[in-house]
Amino acid sequence: MGKPRVFIDGEAGTTGLQIRERLVGRTDLELLSIAEERRKDVDARAELLNAADLVILCLPDDAAREAVSLISNSAVKVIDASTAHRTADGWTFGFPELCKSQRAAIKAAKRVSNPGCYSTGAIALIRPLVQSGLMPADHPVSVNAVSGYSGGGKPMIAEFEDETSPTFTKAPYRIYAMGLEHKHVPEMQVRSGLLTRPLFTPAVGRYAQGMLVEVPLHLAQMGNGPDLKDLHEALTKHYRGESFVEVVPLKDCEALKTLDPEGLNGTNRMKLFVFGSEEGRQARLVAQLDNLGKGASGAAVQNLNLMLGLPEAAGL
Repeated sequence: MGKPRVFIDGEAGTTGLQIRERLVGRTDLELLSIAEERRKDVDARAELLNAADLVILCLPDDAAREAVSLISNSAVKVIDASTAHRTADGWTFGFPELCKSQRAAIKAAKRVSNPGCYSTGAIALIRPLVQSGLMPADHPVSVNAVSGYSGGGKPMIAEFEDETSPTFTKAPYRIYAMGLEHKHVPEMQVRSGLLTRPLFTPAVGRYAQGMLVEVPLHLAQMGNGPDLKDLHEALTKHYRGESFVEVVPLKDCEALKTLDPEGLNGTNRMKLFVFGSEEGRQARLVAQLDNLGKGASGAAVQNLNLMLGLPEAAGL
């Protein structure tokens, strides 16, 4: 049996380029590629979509749905990096650390939806608290986050890098999605196990990649009123033994004076922190990750490895 064949549909985009970079030097799989002049040729794309053992879709939502419709070969496995299928029936959510059964579900799946970058951090912090009972499922949750501008794709990259662009800005930082309709919110709610829609307030900074995702909590308003140690223990128990998700010890959290959103750039790792005030009965949970790593391309490669029966950390 030959090496598994992988086709990245949309390999010229930000996420596609990063995935290709992680796969191109590997000897345990074969990368299929489409000529630049044929990237918009439906027949050419369909041929490769059906010739591959696994396809990674790095496309806008509607184009991702179209690509799936072009696949007639029932043996082809798909990882969709768009928002299109993250809460859809028949699709497995591609966050192996979500729960104890998720890794096995991804291994067995034909259709996997890669998580969004912001939601990866939010779900990583919230899901264990809901699952353990420390956070009621109907608790009103706020999620605050800042990301590098690469998370917004080519339009946002041009806004911060291209001085000839009509949208170019020298702003060091800006907020967006003020109408509270960000595309990651549905998966945050569903995959965290929340009954109420979280209030999500994203921002972008003048740096290329890396992010911090925060969940602030009034502890007295949560069920039996857990303390910081309870929160930390729930997270630690949930992620014990995981290679890519690390819960930073409480003593190390207490010693920190600041946190750099670029601190895990170029990796598939995510660190979780528990900050707060026992006296004030408040907590500040923070996830640090690379929005193009564990938040996108790294996660896709991790899922690819699982789906193809390869070592999970290969290429990462």
